[in-house]
Amino acid sequence: MERTEIEAMRQIPLADFLARLGYEPVRRSGNELWYCAPYRNERTPSFRVNVAKQLWYDFGLGKGGDIFTLSGEFIGSGDFMKQVKFIAETANMPMPASDVRKPAVLPKPSEPVFEGVEAVPLHRSPLTDYLAERGIPYAVASSYCCRLNYGERGKRYFAVGFPNVAGGYEIRSRFFKGCVPPKDVSLVKAECFPTDVCSVFEGFMDFLSAATLGLETGDCLVLNSVANVEKAMRDLDGYGCIDCYLDHDESGRRTLETLKGHYKERINDRSALYDGCKDLNEYLQLTTKKELNNNSKIKGQ
Repeated sequence: MERTEIEAMRQIPLADFLARLGYEPVRRSGNELWYCAPYRNERTPSFRVNVAKQLWYDFGLGKGGDIFTLSGEFIGSGDFMKQVKFIAETANMPMPASDVRKPAVLPKPSEPVFEGVEAVPLHRSPLTDYLAERGIPYAVASSYCCRLNYGERGKRYFAVGFPNVAGGYEIRSRFFKGCVPPKDVSLVKAECFPTDVCSVFEGFMDFLSAATLGLETGDCLVLNSVANVEKAMRDLDGYGCIDCYLDHDESGRRTLETLKGHYKERINDRSALYDGCKDLNEYLQLTTKKELNNNSKIKGQ
């Protein structure tokens, strides 16, 4: 394959490539397009495309790159020829020769630079109003989360912060979902007593939902991304019972199978609790709504 053909693929606008796959941006801000991550389910957009540099960055996974690495995320492969094949099929281009080699110099991902990061207590505010809409009461949110103030490109922002074991933070607001690096898992230890039980959640909204529902029975580990499952094993190895509250989607099922393959009978799948819902937080929201409706009916009698 000629180098010019590789470059032709690299020059395909990422927005056009995503559109061919059926994905459109949720919003635009200057040279940035924001999407809900196209290869997993999420409610708040955390996937950014820089149209000037033609690079992407996934705040949920903490990684990014060019059209080839993006293709790799879609097909779950780091094999360059498989990525090329996926692009060729998507863009209706001829499949090149099989002796193509991966370029020696890869573009640097358009990683965010967070400035002046400051963690302060989470008080009642629009942030806690947002969490309340997700079914999370202030008492629970303020026990585990903080308000994270940060800057990016000269502007100041604030969001709900949830710390991880490496000193980074998962951050959420009504408009943004991301991570202040380094990306890692979060481990919440049970107070006052050692335990042989650990509950596993994909994101901290699910953990907060479990705390709201009173489901935490021991220590709790939040993956903060299914890509962190191997990192999680360094903490999970010491537990005799691992309760999994993972999402009802393909990535959740793959993660459960990975954990089952490693820990065998120590794994308990607790997702039957929220059958019919995408995840534990959706179940909490539906449960909260039903309780409010029932209370309204009782008061109206």
